[in-house]
Amino acid sequence: MANDAAKKLSEEDWKAKLDPDAYRVLRQKGTERAFSGEYYLNKESGIYECRGCGNEIFHSRDKYDSGCGWPSFTHPVSKEAITVTMDYSHGMIREEICCANCGGHLGHRFPDGPSDKGGTRYCINSVSLDFKEKP
Repeated sequence: MANDAAKKLSEEDWKAKLDPDAYRVLRQKGTERAFSGEYYLNKESGIYECRGCGNEIFHSRDKYDSGCGWPSFTHPVSKEAITVTMDYSHGMIREEICCANCGGHLGHRFPDGPSDKGGTRYCINSVSLDFKEKP
């Protein structure tokens, strides 16, 4: 379950709560190196939550190996779990995915996912997630 108190944290509070890599990604819209993330190869059954606040974001059954180097999902647990905004940084046009509860940057959404699952790929930084095993 999401932590609503996370919405009220100052940047100093976020720095104290998160390790430097998670802070850089979640609060400063950074990214981790491809193929380096903790959950890139994870195949366990469970829920991926926002590392910033515990909001449930993705279910393991919707995770797949896209070959891109980051955990990829076909859709979030609910439309309400995330927000989507246009991102024009770094000379690209992308859809940025953030946690709807705390606003933490999770990754990006692309239209090149599996066609039999809707055609959408949610490309997510492992460092922005926590994983909870569930059957």
